[in-house]
Amino acid sequence: MTQVQTHSATPEPATGRSALDRFFRLSARNTTVSREIRGGITTFVAMAYVILLVPLIIGGVKDIDGNSLSIAQLTTATAFSAGLSTILMGVVGNVPLALAAGLGVVPVVAFQAAPYMTWPQAMGLVVLMGVVIVILAATGLRTMIINAIPLSLKNAIGVGIGMFIAMIGLVSAGVVGHGAQTGPPVTLGASGHLSGWPVVIFAVGLLLMLALFIRKVPGAILISIAIATVLAIAVNSLAKVDAKAWGPVVPETPKGFFAAPDFGLLLNVDLIGGFARAGGLVAGVVLFTLVLTGFFDAMGTVFGVCDEAGLLDERGTMPGLGKVLTIDGIGQVIGGVSGGAGNTVYVESATGVGEGARTGLASVMTGGLFCLAVLFTPLAAVVPIQAAAPALVLVGALMMTQARKIDWADLEVAVPAFLTIVLMPFTYSITNGVGAGVIAYVVIKAARGKFREIHWLIWVVAVVFAGYFGISAIELLLGG
Repeated sequence: MTQVQTHSATPEPATGRSALDRFFRLSARNTTVSREIRGGITTFVAMAYVILLVPLIIGGVKDIDGNSLSIAQLTTATAFSAGLSTILMGVVGNVPLALAAGLGVVPVVAFQAAPYMTWPQAMGLVVLMGVVIVILAATGLRTMIINAIPLSLKNAIGVGIGMFIAMIGLVSAGVVGHGAQTGPPVTLGASGHLSGWPVVIFAVGLLLMLALFIRKVPGAILISIAIATVLAIAVNSLAKVDAKAWGPVVPETPKGFFAAPDFGLLLNVDLIGGFARAGGLVAGVVLFTLVLTGFFDAMGTVFGVCDEAGLLDERGTMPGLGKVLTIDGIGQVIGGVSGGAGNTVYVESATGVGEGARTGLASVMTGGLFCLAVLFTPLAAVVPIQAAAPALVLVGALMMTQARKIDWADLEVAVPAFLTIVLMPFTYSITNGVGAGVIAYVVIKAARGKFREIHWLIWVVAVVFAGYFGISAIELLLGG
């Protein structure tokens, strides 16, 4: 397993361990309280943009009745549900995984559900999605499916996530831009070259982070983010920088530190009204898409991040996986009930792992900061994405090292792994990468007559993904 361990920690004797150590198994996982706290803070800093980004996406959309949700209420819902879900993951799952409103789920809710139903009805579908995922996890079916996936594909998933989060960092920082319609699909910078102070902040932050990390400076990632944030605030106050160039978070000295939370969306949910308002077919397709997205997005992230934390065994399986996946489903329910969007495990959790986090104590720290963010939302607007993005690039590079575990000389392994890896960043979807890899694996094995090597659950998963990729054709055939 790839280890992102920057320092060594000597396990304490069993007789001298504290209650905190025993509960979170700190010594057993070769970590310390300080490292877990540092990792939890780092993960929060890397994810803090979610508190502002999700409300901006959902708040600008009107439902079928022309109603839109309050940005203030969405901000509270996003931070509160993320905090509660992450603390639950830390206490029950004991893994360094943080949850927040899934950026794969949010667009489905905003652009596939809301136009056909009211917001409470759309949130009802999110809750139902979580219930379905919890049932799949509680019955062990979700764990069975994940364990049935070949180790080579699991390794590819980790590599793909590394490329994906690195791409997120590069795009968010403005280093990679969207190409023109007649040109290449992606470009260096927004216009084919790098320009602007925000990109400079990213570059300085990345170089500083690399230097500190290579020299094994404790807290290298967090220190770099903090210095880059202070530099960004100074640059933004002295230079004339367009606020849009910074993205969702403009680095400004906060005018205040406290803002009263608004829980107006809490429990504003209609579980079954969406089926009557939008029709069974439309609501069913939305629910199917939500479940599939939530199911496999979390799967890829859990394995990718936990492999980096050294929590997988030699067979590529993870002890306690059932609990982790059940909590992930509960997080979806919490998100819907809170009035934001379903919560799922975030790939930015890898930044905390890169800082040394190995247990749920880090998640408790991250979740606590999310809960505090409900009261101190002005502070969430301090750290620009350009200061946090270098952490995504660095951790992405570290996760790429898992590629050495893949047998690239064997095409039965190499082709599915390649498709899994490249489609995640290219399509901005973990689900798409996993689906393409599974289908390719089944087709190649079957073409070579190796039917016995294909687990029956993998056949089922391949068929489900075929339906996922062909959903538009299915809707057309069914008259949707």
